[in-house]
Amino acid sequence: MGQSVLPRLFISGLPFLLLTLAPGTARAQTDSLKISSAALRAPLVVGAYIQGSIIMAHTEAIRHLAVSHPTGFELNFQRQTTGAAPWHGWYKYPKVGVAFTYYDFHNPTLGHLVAVSPYLSKSFSRGPKHDFSFRLGAGLAYLTNPYDLETNHKNTIASSAINATLQMRFDYDYAITPHLGLLVGLGLNHYSNGATTKPNFGINLPSVVLGLNYHEQRPAPQINANAPAPAEVGQNFFNVSTSIGYKQRSQSDVEKYLVNSLTFAVGRRVSHKSNLLAGIEGFYDRSLKAQLKDTTRAGIKQPDVKKVGVFVGHELLFGRLAFVSHLGFYVYEPYKSSTFYYERLGLKYHFTSLLFGAVDLKVHRGSADVIEFKVGAKL
Repeated sequence: MGQSVLPRLFISGLPFLLLTLAPGTARAQTDSLKISSAALRAPLVVGAYIQGSIIMAHTEAIRHLAVSHPTGFELNFQRQTTGAAPWHGWYKYPKVGVAFTYYDFHNPTLGHLVAVSPYLSKSFSRGPKHDFSFRLGAGLAYLTNPYDLETNHKNTIASSAINATLQMRFDYDYAITPHLGLLVGLGLNHYSNGATTKPNFGINLPSVVLGLNYHEQRPAPQINANAPAPAEVGQNFFNVSTSIGYKQRSQSDVEKYLVNSLTFAVGRRVSHKSNLLAGIEGFYDRSLKAQLKDTTRAGIKQPDVKKVGVFVGHELLFGRLAFVSHLGFYVYEPYKSSTFYYERLGLKYHFTSLLFGAVDLKVHRGSADVIEFKVGAKL
């Protein structure tokens, strides 16, 4: 995000229990129901960790800030999925949680940071006493010392107090008692406002993590491991959506400009985990009009700043939630203000089978263009 980009999940139900009942005696069916009922209760895991980091100097403009060694503390609460929804088994029973993080940058220019980020943790290897997993989360962060032209002009990393956060981490949890686990981790924390205000080079914190996990139940029960693929697999659908976003053009222009888009897409559910999409969309970025006004001589006709793009995309599905990735190409761009292609990364959530919302980051060659807040319908 910024000028540097790194690239409610608790869904339960009972209908799938019918699929787990094999023909047999009434007693066998009753025993199966008892096991399934117990497995529906997702065990709680509570973690407390310390973190040690460095500031990655990914651009020369922040090298003067990459001199301290931030330290942090994290408290998180997570649930171990057990098969209450079919996707739990498809992804080998991931953990779903929320983390609360505090960082001291040990630098008066940067100050302190607090963040909250929901996340998903998927195991690569799990046994009675160990769990090696990869965690991916996104949320919001508050920075105490953002950029200010008069009082804090050296902070080129973040120009707003509220920022987005992205967390990626490999964790290894080893059981030292039936309920207590020692955790070591290696990860990357990224903070940026997505070019909503500038300067915004973003901050990347490679981090080493050490802490303890309390497991309510270990190992957790697991059912419905081979849930059948949903009926939607192989079916086509249509999406129509619109978005709104705001961006600042430069440090010298503090005005926030409105950015809109309108998207039409056709998609296909190709597997229990994936949708593929292709579509067309239009963009109207009002900051480009201000840019043209500053750079075009009086009396010369200005080109149209509206753009039209075509894209292909993928949605990785977790129940009602999806991780979205798009690659698009501009086919109408009279005013060439950026690269001829764009990328989009985001999170999409279906409130109903018809209505969805999404938060996307639109990017041009690794540089954030705008954060899009989207609403739409699946037809």
